[in-house]
Amino acid sequence: MSNRSDIAPDTVSVELTEDGVVVEYLDGRQAFYHGVPTAVEGSIQTAPGKDTHVLITDETETSGILVYVNDLRTHDDILEETGVGRVILDDGEEDELFPGVTVRDNQMRTAVEVDYDVTNGRVFVFEEDELGERSFEIVEG
Repeated sequence: MSNRSDIAPDTVSVELTEDGVVVEYLDGRQAFYHGVPTAVEGSIQTAPGKDTHVLITDETETSGILVYVNDLRTHDDILEETGVGRVILDDGEEDELFPGVTVRDNQMRTAVEVDYDVTNGRVFVFEEDELGERSFEIVEG
Protein backbone atom coordinates (compact mmCIF):
# COMPACT_ATOMS: atom_id res chain seq x y z
CA MET A 1 0.00 0.00 0.00
CA SER A 2 1.30 3.42 -0.92
CA ASN A 3 1.66 6.26 1.54
CA ARG A 4 1.77 8.85 -1.25
CA SER A 5 -0.80 11.63 -1.25
CA ASP A 6 -1.99 14.55 -3.31
CA ILE A 7 0.33 17.55 -2.97
CA ALA A 8 -0.66 21.09 -3.95
CA PRO A 9 1.88 22.68 -6.33
CA ASP A 10 3.74 25.93 -5.73
CA THR A 11 4.80 28.33 -8.45
CA VAL A 12 8.09 27.35 -10.10
CA SER A 13 10.25 29.16 -12.66
CA VAL A 14 9.97 28.13 -16.31
CA GLU A 15 12.21 28.80 -19.29
CA LEU A 16 11.15 27.87 -22.81
CA THR A 17 14.23 27.30 -24.99
CA GLU A 18 14.89 26.14 -28.54
CA ASP A 19 16.00 22.76 -27.15
CA GLY A 20 13.20 22.12 -24.67
CA VAL A 21 11.62 23.30 -21.44
CA VAL A 22 13.53 24.08 -18.23
CA VAL A 23 11.78 24.03 -14.87
CA GLU A 24 13.59 25.44 -11.84
CA TYR A 25 12.34 23.95 -8.60
CA LEU A 26 12.02 25.94 -5.37
CA ASP A 27 15.17 24.26 -4.03
CA GLY A 28 17.23 25.63 -6.96
CA ARG A 29 17.58 22.37 -8.91
CA GLN A 30 16.43 22.22 -12.52
CA ALA A 31 14.67 19.68 -14.70
CA PHE A 32 15.12 19.78 -18.46
CA TYR A 33 12.45 18.31 -20.71
CA HIS A 34 14.24 17.68 -24.02
CA GLY A 35 12.94 18.69 -27.41
CA VAL A 36 10.40 21.10 -28.78
CA PRO A 37 6.98 19.89 -27.62
CA THR A 38 4.67 18.55 -30.33
CA ALA A 39 1.52 20.66 -30.68
CA VAL A 40 -1.79 18.82 -30.20
CA GLU A 41 -5.21 20.44 -30.27
CA GLY A 42 -7.44 20.49 -27.20
CA SER A 43 -6.43 17.28 -25.40
CA ILE A 44 -4.01 14.37 -25.28
CA GLN A 45 -3.96 10.86 -23.90
CA THR A 46 -0.60 9.41 -22.89
CA ALA A 47 0.64 5.92 -23.64
CA PRO A 48 -0.13 3.38 -20.89
CA GLY A 49 2.16 3.14 -17.87
CA LYS A 50 4.15 6.31 -18.59
CA ASP A 51 5.14 8.89 -15.98
CA THR A 52 3.08 11.98 -16.74
CA HIS A 53 4.02 15.53 -15.75
CA VAL A 54 1.75 18.49 -16.56
CA LEU A 55 3.19 22.02 -16.68
CA ILE A 56 0.84 24.99 -16.81
CA THR A 57 2.54 28.35 -17.36
CA ASP A 58 1.19 31.78 -16.62
CA GLU A 59 0.72 34.39 -19.34
CA THR A 60 4.38 35.51 -19.09
CA GLU A 61 5.57 31.95 -19.80
CA THR A 62 8.26 32.40 -17.10
CA SER A 63 6.51 30.71 -14.20
CA GLY A 64 3.84 28.12 -13.63
CA ILE A 65 2.88 24.96 -11.80
CA LEU A 66 4.17 21.44 -12.40
CA VAL A 67 2.07 18.45 -11.34
CA TYR A 68 3.01 14.76 -11.43
CA VAL A 69 0.05 12.51 -12.22
CA ASN A 70 -0.11 9.15 -10.38
CA ASP A 71 3.53 9.30 -9.29
CA LEU A 72 4.04 6.78 -6.50
CA ARG A 73 7.84 6.87 -6.33
CA THR A 74 8.55 10.42 -5.19
CA HIS A 75 8.27 11.04 -1.45
CA ASP A 76 5.90 13.75 -0.25
CA ASP A 77 8.79 15.66 1.40
CA ILE A 78 10.69 15.95 -1.88
CA LEU A 79 7.68 17.30 -3.73
CA GLU A 80 6.98 19.82 -1.02
CA GLU A 81 10.63 21.05 -1.08
CA THR A 82 10.67 21.39 -4.86
CA GLY A 83 7.24 22.95 -5.33
CA VAL A 84 6.04 20.14 -7.60
CA GLY A 85 2.48 18.98 -7.03
CA ARG A 86 1.03 15.51 -7.32
CA VAL A 87 -2.42 14.11 -7.95
CA ILE A 88 -3.29 10.44 -7.47
CA LEU A 89 -6.23 9.19 -9.55
CA ASP A 90 -8.03 5.87 -9.64
CA ASP A 91 -9.17 4.45 -12.98
CA GLY A 92 -11.91 6.65 -14.40
CA GLU A 93 -11.33 9.40 -11.84
CA GLU A 94 -10.58 13.00 -12.87
CA ASP A 95 -9.31 16.16 -11.23
CA GLU A 96 -8.96 19.81 -12.21
CA LEU A 97 -5.28 20.76 -11.85
CA PHE A 98 -5.91 24.40 -12.64
CA PRO A 99 -9.02 26.22 -13.85
CA GLY A 100 -9.59 24.90 -17.38
CA VAL A 101 -7.05 22.03 -17.14
CA THR A 102 -8.46 18.59 -16.31
CA VAL A 103 -6.69 15.24 -15.97
CA ARG A 104 -8.35 11.82 -16.04
CA ASP A 105 -7.01 8.33 -15.47
CA ASN A 106 -8.14 5.86 -18.10
CA GLN A 107 -6.72 2.35 -17.70
CA MET A 108 -3.14 3.43 -16.88
CA ARG A 109 -3.28 6.27 -19.42
CA THR A 110 -3.56 9.93 -18.51
CA ALA A 111 -5.94 12.15 -20.47
CA VAL A 112 -5.30 15.90 -20.24
CA GLU A 113 -7.89 18.34 -21.54
CA VAL A 114 -7.64 22.12 -21.76
CA ASP A 115 -10.47 24.64 -22.01
CA TYR A 116 -8.82 27.79 -23.35
CA ASP A 117 -12.00 29.78 -22.65
CA VAL A 118 -11.01 29.38 -18.98
CA THR A 119 -7.19 29.24 -18.91
CA ASN A 120 -4.83 31.62 -20.69
CA GLY A 121 -1.40 30.14 -20.01
CA ARG A 122 0.34 27.37 -21.95
CA VAL A 123 -0.11 23.69 -21.09
CA PHE A 124 2.65 21.12 -21.62
CA VAL A 125 2.46 17.37 -21.04
CA PHE A 126 5.65 15.35 -20.55
CA GLU A 127 5.47 11.57 -20.87
CA GLU A 128 8.48 9.48 -19.89
CA ASP A 129 9.84 6.16 -18.72
CA GLU A 130 13.21 4.40 -18.73
CA LEU A 131 12.98 3.99 -22.53
CA GLY A 132 12.55 7.66 -23.41
CA GLU A 133 10.48 10.77 -23.20
CA ARG A 134 8.02 12.72 -25.32
CA SER A 135 6.68 16.22 -24.84
CA PHE A 136 3.50 17.88 -26.04
CA GLU A 137 1.89 21.29 -25.90
CA ILE A 138 -1.89 21.33 -25.88
CA VAL A 139 -2.96 24.21 -28.10
CA GLU A 140 -6.31 25.79 -28.76
CA GLY A 141 -8.25 23.78 -31.30
